[in-house]
Amino acid sequence: MFAAALLAPALLALAGCGASAPPAKPLTEAQSAALTPADPRLAELYDASCKACHTVRASTAPLTGDRTMWDARWSKGPDALLASAIQGKGAMPAGGQCLACTPDDLKALIRFMTGREKE
Repeated sequence: MFAAALLAPALLALAGCGASAPPAKPLTEAQSAALTPADPRLAELYDASCKACHTVRASTAPLTGDRTMWDARWSKGPDALLASAIQGKGAMPAGGQCLACTPDDLKALIRFMTGREKE
């Protein structure tokens, strides 16, 4: 009885240990290129404006879906990433080369590319 009383809290504590997400792993270019936004309109915008650079390591843009490349950027906040997309950053032109994108489109594309579309 005493052992069972000690065992129950230990099992509850261990159950919480499995709740954290596994560490992010780098994606290959092929894995990144295979990703597509769930929303068909966003998929069109992504294919036309983002995919060419964000699926090729040589472009120096972070690969779509590769949280090892995006997490440090995400830690600055989604508004900082949106500002970079709107103003341009590095080789990325202002607006992320997406003339048809609204700020809400850019926010959704950022969530997708950073691996957070479903969060």
